[in-house]
Parts: sequence; structure tokens; C-alpha cells
Amino acid sequence: MHFPLFQELIVILALATGILLLFRRFKLPGILGFILTGMIAGPHGLGWVEEVEQVEAMAEVGVVLLLFVIGMEFSLKKLAALGRTVFVGGLLQATLTTAAVTGVLALFGMRVESAVFMGFLVTLSSTAIVLRVLQDKGKMDSTYGRVSTAILIFQDIIVVPMMLVTPLLAGQSNDIGADLLLLLCKMILLLAAVFVGGRYVVPRLLRAASKGKGNELFIITIVVICFAAAFATQALGLSLALGAFFAGLVISETDHAYHATGIVLPFHQLFMSFFFVSIGMLVDLHQFAAAPLTIIGLTIAVVLLKVFTTLIAVWVLKYPLRTALYSGLALFQLGEFSFILAIPGLQTGLLSAEHYQTFLSVSILSMGATPFVLEYADRIVRRIFLSFLPGRVGQRLDRLMRVKRQQEKSDGKMMKDHVVIVGFGLNGQNVANAAVNSGIRCVVIEEEPDLAEKAHALGMTVILGDATNTHLLEQAHVERARVVVVAISDPPQTLKIVANVRSISGTAHIIVRTRYVRDLQANFDAGANEVIPEEFETSIEIFHRVLRKYLVPEARIHDLVANIRSDHYGLLRGSVPKKSHVHDEHLTIPGLEIATLPVTLGRSKVVGRTIAESALREKYGITVLAIRRKERYITNVSGDAKIHTDDLLYLLGSPESIVRLDHDLR
Repeated sequence: MHFPLFQELIVILALATGILLLFRRFKLPGILGFILTGMIAGPHGLGWVEEVEQVEAMAEVGVVLLLFVIGMEFSLKKLAALGRTVFVGGLLQATLTTAAVTGVLALFGMRVESAVFMGFLVTLSSTAIVLRVLQDKGKMDSTYGRVSTAILIFQDIIVVPMMLVTPLLAGQSNDIGADLLLLLCKMILLLAAVFVGGRYVVPRLLRAASKGKGNELFIITIVVICFAAAFATQALGLSLALGAFFAGLVISETDHAYHATGIVLPFHQLFMSFFFVSIGMLVDLHQFAAAPLTIIGLTIAVVLLKVFTTLIAVWVLKYPLRTALYSGLALFQLGEFSFILAIPGLQTGLLSAEHYQTFLSVSILSMGATPFVLEYADRIVRRIFLSFLPGRVGQRLDRLMRVKRQQEKSDGKMMKDHVVIVGFGLNGQNVANAAVNSGIRCVVIEEEPDLAEKAHALGMTVILGDATNTHLLEQAHVERARVVVVAISDPPQTLKIVANVRSISGTAHIIVRTRYVRDLQANFDAGANEVIPEEFETSIEIFHRVLRKYLVPEARIHDLVANIRSDHYGLLRGSVPKKSHVHDEHLTIPGLEIATLPVTLGRSKVVGRTIAESALREKYGITVLAIRRKERYITNVSGDAKIHTDDLLYLLGSPESIVRLDHDLR
């Protein structure tokens, strides 16, 4: 069967891979790499891609998933924490920018509707680029980092009403009042559906889908919710992306929001890459080449305008002028949502083809400049801001606005120096209880809803979902955690979690609980600092009790145990033990050792008989210290204890007697 898009996909992805590797080396945004891919491979470039419409269809899926993710990350609690900065600062920035652009373009003869729409496009900044650069520079928790993030959140929210208003600006209405009333009714209907779905339907559905092993059912459920909502809003005469946003909004109020976001993100990133490629295919370099100075001049004008409007908005919030300027330098570019909003504007005639090409060129130039401007933000502030505005003038302006001095204080509730516990089974519960009793903050990641509810009932911060999902680990802030404890019983999952934690944080101390000794080295290789195998810990507990019976001092026993653990159980694995310098006395049990022997079928001298009937002590001089039977350990072994197939015997005796017993039982 011939698949016409297959060849184009190979060309796009292969070309994008090479370009992104080059961009990464020069620390350029990946978004620009995808746009450049489209410019090269598209109809205005080398013409390698002919199925442009199918690429655009995949791009529309990317837009739907983008709004879906934005909806899931739209947290009412988060907005409440940043409330004033989000709504007051964001609204001021959006209003000032839109009004300034509208006024300037109207003076140059553009009709008011198109000028307002261009104001919408210029208002929006790039969430993806700004947050990535701030994270790389470690500035997310700085004052201007928090302010910039708050304004970006508002911009992500305001895209929704902008998309609703666009058809009205385009004049696709004979009765604006009636259409506004109809639009209001549709929004009320959607909000009612969000309330009912978020309160009664979706939480129960996701809870049922998340039970059991594997994510297949959960993934399918999430995708169905997303695209069903998108289809429903399209049926109401609204956009697909709007429905996806409301679907994400419903999921954001459930306990499964982080898990769902982590699952959708890879698909969203893949399809969004096709969106930016499709944008690149629309760029006509000939128009840029025809008037490069005009494009560059407009870019500089947009940058200065956005820096100024953002500075005013942040300063009005009573932040220092220096912080306001940093925020302006972070948000001066045009963003990915501008591309999304521009497409219906082009289709409805709000943008002419020439203006659209100018918009694309200005957007690409401003986005490309962002990493470099933020890299040298300190120098720009010192050499430009301080040169044109003396320190005394800045201080007087700050006093005029009654700026609070204590603006650089960190958020007291910010999660840091905490312990992250993966798995709230018996081991996880014990660790969590010990942490809480010691006054240590902890975050629990648990996939089983019942266990997650149990942790939540104990007052712990709980993230519901699969910890192999990097997004969940980021939400638990493992990069700021002091200790990460992985206490699940799935060895492959444990290795993935350890590797993912180590990829996010190079400083977190990772402690892993594993059931089998064979998994010891693999976890160390994956990045674990300590691995605690249940088999060896059982052996330690047994010989601990044995040594106490031989009247060995308790302090000496603890020293021996500490040495064994610090040597990664090397003594129990047969390697040469490290010497202890704590005590000089030499600990020996003359002629005795502890060993384990498995019991299998065919060993008729032992299988089915009691300890007394086997006469192990009389015949071999061997004492049975403990028996491991499946998941249970029998430590109080009496003479009438029966030995079963597949038992593991913990024995105390001379090396010769143990070898002889092992030989007789083969």
C-alpha cells in the first residue's frame, strides 16, 4: 500500500534532526529549528514536501494537544497563589500592548479590526522559549522569573477569548449583539459541562481506567476525552482547540492531572513540531529579501514596545524598576500562540498575505534573539538601564510607586530539601512516617489510587501516577530534593525511575529497595547511591541475632553491619570486606559460617519432613536459623517445623558440614 506522506515525514524528521543538533550546539530555540526545516523543505524552499495539506492536518492535531496540555496545567490553586500578578500584571501588559499596536497601525491607515487583531498577535510571548531559557539559567525562582511566568500564564489563558473574538473582528456577523449573546450561552453551556464532568464523570472514569497494570486503557481514555470534547465544540460552531482546552481543564481538577499530562506531552511535542514545520512552509524568503531593513526595523520596534509595556505593567505591581526591566527583556518576543491565532486571521481576511509574511519574519527574528538577550540581560540592564536612568532617579520612581523592599524573598512553601518517596507500600509508608515524625517534608508518588488516598489522608503531598513519567518527577521537584527513595517491587520500572531521576538531578541521593541481589549492580549503574536488597538485609538480621547469642558486644555488631552496608554488601557477595577502624578486636566465630541452601524437588531426605525428622543437627551439626517461604520469613524455627519444596534454608554450621549437606542433597 502506498502512503504518500511517508516519504515527506522521513524528509521532515531527518532534516529537523540535523538542524536541531546544530541549533543545540549554538543554544538556539528548537522551535526555530522546526520553522527552518519547513522553510527549507517547503514549497518556497527546495520543494521536497508536496503533501503540505496533510502536514497541516497533523499540525492541527498538535494545536489541539497543545491547548489540551495548557488546560491540564491550568490550576486554580496555582492561579490563586499568583493571582494578583497573573491577572493584574497580565491584563495590564495585554491591554497596553494591544492598545499601543492598535493605535500605531490605525495611524498608518490599517483598519481598526485588523489593527486590534495585530495587537493580539504582538501581545503574546513565547511560553516554550522563555521558560526553557529561565530553567537553563536557573532563574525560575527569581523575582523576575516568577513575574514573567505569571504573565505568560495569563497570556495562555487570554488566547481562548481572543480565538472567540476573532470571527467577530472579521465581520462574520450581521448582528453582533445576538452573536455575542449566543457566544455567551455557548460558553455557559461549556462551563456547565466542565463542572459536571470535572465533579462527577471524569474523576470516576479516570480512576477506573488507572487501575491495574499498564497504561493502555488510561491513555485511550485520555485521548477519547480530548478529541470528543474538541469534536463537541466544533459541533457548537467553535474551534477544535477550544474544546481540547476545556477537556484539559476538566482533567486538571482531578488527581490524575500530572499523570495524564506526562502521557500526552510526547504526542503533543511530536505533533507541535509538525505545526512549526507547517509555519515554516508558509514563510516566503523572497519577501524578506525584498525589504530586510523594514523587517528588522519592525522587529526592533516590536521589541522596544513590548519591553516598555511589560516594564510599566510590572512596575505598577510595585516591583522595582530593575525587576520590571528584566521581565520586559524576558517577554519581548512574539510567541507560538501568535502563530496559532494568525492562521484564522489569515483565513478570515484580518491579515493580508503580505502582512502575514511580515508577521512571520518579525516573529522568527524576535524568537531567535530571545536566548541571546536573556544570556546578556545583566549587561543590558547595567549598561543601558543604568546609563540612561541614574540610580537616584530609579530610587525616586520606586519610592513614588511605594515599591516594597522585600521583593526577592523566596516562596516559603516552595518544595525543596525534601524527600521524594516512590511507592506507598509497606516500605514507603514506613519511610514516610519516619520523615513526618522527624519534621522532614516529603512528596509521595503512587500509581495505585487507594494507596494514594491513604497517603493524602495522612496529610502528605501526593502525586498520583506512574513515576517512570518524567513529568511527574518534575512536579515532585526531584531537582531540589535531598533524597529520593524508590520503594516499589518492579525491577524494570525501578531502573527507569532511577535513570530518569538522575537525568533530572545530579545531586539527589537515590536510595533503592530491591528484592533480588541480581538487581544490585544495575541500579548502581543507573545512578542509585544506595541499593538495599531484601535478601541481604534478611541475612544481616539473622547473623545479628546469632552474634548476640554468642555474646558479641552490640556496638561491635553494629560496626560490622555498617561496614557491610557501606561496602555494598561485598562481604555477603563473597568479596574481601573492608577493614573496620572503629574497634581493634577481631570478630570471629571459630569454625562456623552462615549459608543458604535452596530446597527443590527430588531432595527426599528433607522435603516434607520436619526439622527433627531430618536430624540436620545430629547428622551434620547444622542449625536451621530461618526459612524463607515465598514472600514470608520464618525466624522462630522449632523442631516440628516442616520443610517444603522451594524453601530457602538459612543455616549455621561449619563450612565442611554445609558442603557435605549440600552434596548429599544434590
